Amino acid sequence: MRPFTYERPADVPAALQAIRKPGARFIAGGTNLLDLMKVDVEAPTHLVDVSRLPLERIEATEAGGLRIGAMATNTYVAANARVREHYPVLAAALLNGASGQLRNQATTGGNLLQRTRCYYFYDVSKPCNKRSPGSGCSALHGYNRIHAILGASDACIAVHPSDMAVALAALDAEIETQTADGQGRRLKVADLYRLPGSTPHVETILQPGELITAVVLPPPVSAGQVYRKVRDRASYAFALVSVAALVELEGDRIRSARIALGGVAPKPWRAVEAERRLMGANASAATFLGAGETTVAEAHAYGHNDFKIALAARTVARALSEAAAQHKG
Repeated sequence: MRPFTYERPADVPAALQAIRKPGARFIAGGTNLLDLMKVDVEAPTHLVDVSRLPLERIEATEAGGLRIGAMATNTYVAANARVREHYPVLAAALLNGASGQLRNQATTGGNLLQRTRCYYFYDVSKPCNKRSPGSGCSALHGYNRIHAILGASDACIAVHPSDMAVALAALDAEIETQTADGQGRRLKVADLYRLPGSTPHVETILQPGELITAVVLPPPVSAGQVYRKVRDRASYAFALVSVAALVELEGDRIRSARIALGGVAPKPWRAVEAERRLMGANASAATFLGAGETTVAEAHAYGHNDFKIALAARTVARALSEAAAQHKG
């Protein structure tokens, strides 16, 4: 690990001032950044510890939703009674992520900004456009079992690892931020991430030094909510495919549906066309399987991850079926 300096500001304005220093990076729980520093993927010269900022509260909004402070830990959010009752898909996604020890440390804002777990990204001896722009993508013709089937490019086929972000995308959640000059703005979680294109090292639309201060959930909807995660082992593993599904029925027909996938793209992937086709359709196994097939209609695999196309379609169908049964019941 390379030498660095460290400070812990007491409030948001002080943090935004501290991040102006050359080579500065925010750190909260540190469950991702410290790992990357140890293997020389990240080398900040100054760490700005925001973990003690007064941004850990979960409170109701005037609109009837919830505001979750960016420093609220994953454990705290998953255990919150209002989250469990009104946004169970979010609680389930959090509990499916990492281990209890990591959830105790990981923060809401940090979870959204964690970087890919692509093994070539972590191995500094291998070319990686995300780590070293213009060097190439080792995964394209290498071992790519965990890699993307949607939204990738010839420059990068890595996937985004967050479970929480998938649920938040399905919930149409937003984030609140403070920019380095002190200006605030609000962004859709689904719009936070950039597809790799030719610049995979630019992962979000955040400005340099911009700090996530909260996640804002809209008012809860009357819908069945399911988070289904397929992985190589039952715990402490990243998704091969994950699906957050919300289904609202009117009789035997689908009034509305939302689908977001993880483990298949460089960002949480909203299946917009599948959602559109589900509206007004009969809530049947055939309908849900068709939605799954629509979701992967433009998927492209790279050899070792060919299985993800069928797996994603079936996982979407299963999650939709479970969410519909939950709402009907």
